[in-house]
Amino acid sequence: MEQNFFFLPHEGLRLAELAEFLGAELADADHADVIVRSVAPISRARAGDVCYILSRRNREEFATCEASAVICDKALADLVPPQLPVIFSSNPHAAFAMAGGLFYPAALRPVAIPDESEIAPSAVIDPTAKLEKGVIVEPLAVIGAHAEIGEGTRIGANSVIGPKVKIGRDCSIAAGASILCALIGNRVIIHNGVRIGQDGFGYAPGPGGMIKIVQIGRVIIQDNVEIGANTTVDRGAMDDTVIGEGTKIDNQVQIGHNVQIGRHCAIVSQVGIAGSTKIGNGVQIGGQVGIKGHVTIGDGVQIAAKSGIMTDLAAGGQYGGIPARPLKDYLREAAQQVSKSKLRGRNPGGKQND
Repeated sequence: MEQNFFFLPHEGLRLAELAEFLGAELADADHADVIVRSVAPISRARAGDVCYILSRRNREEFATCEASAVICDKALADLVPPQLPVIFSSNPHAAFAMAGGLFYPAALRPVAIPDESEIAPSAVIDPTAKLEKGVIVEPLAVIGAHAEIGEGTRIGANSVIGPKVKIGRDCSIAAGASILCALIGNRVIIHNGVRIGQDGFGYAPGPGGMIKIVQIGRVIIQDNVEIGANTTVDRGAMDDTVIGEGTKIDNQVQIGHNVQIGRHCAIVSQVGIAGSTKIGNGVQIGGQVGIKGHVTIGDGVQIAAKSGIMTDLAAGGQYGGIPARPLKDYLREAAQQVSKSKLRGRNPGGKQND
């Protein structure tokens, strides 16, 4: 991929400075003054780029690598061509991510309207709203009565901040988001089209049809949470919907009312979490997982993509399948089904049917 004009390369950094920033070790001091400007995958890295490797499977990719430096664990040092400068890190993946953020800080948050540095004339802000210094409000944003927004926060174009909503400091609320009935911490990133605080899905069957149950709870989002584009987070019914500190949520995730998500979780796109589910700390959930309401998922659980969660999951386990079971059992069953399918595809003579 050619370098595009949306995210221009860094003006340049000495390799010694990069290693210091990463808390890593430059393998050879003679390479201290090599200049790096960008990050790239090893297979297409060019001069000025930093790349990284995680395993010996990357060996062949060095044939086309022209990077100015590679980040790797010391155990993989023998794979690196002798002319290529090396930065040693015990966690190359994290170090590479930090390098990317250093070179491209603007790419870490939703794209902003570049010329907007204060409150746009077309923004609609209730006179009772309280905005600390340094708040930026982009064109056509709406901020309701008694809302409070902390210093350094940016409110994107066409976004809606409801009455009495509180948003902390240094947050990014992207264009087209809507936030109602919510208390949001500091350094939270909310991407385009996110919907927070709408009423949850609650009905009671009655003689004349479905009777709506009022949803009078809140959404509480703690510090350093990131929520991807077009994700929805319903407010609580009688309790609160809570998203814990440092949790990262992908695009197009549905979080139902009263859901409680712990700290530092990772939730991939198209996950659906039904109401009153409790998710522990450090949980990782793959794409398109469906989670039944009122279940509890313990700390550190990992769930494979496309799984269906019907019961509580014990802490620290790996699960997969529909219904979800321990991952080893699921993979064993899947392998057996593949074997049986192959056998069914053969006739008694051992030749495959057309």
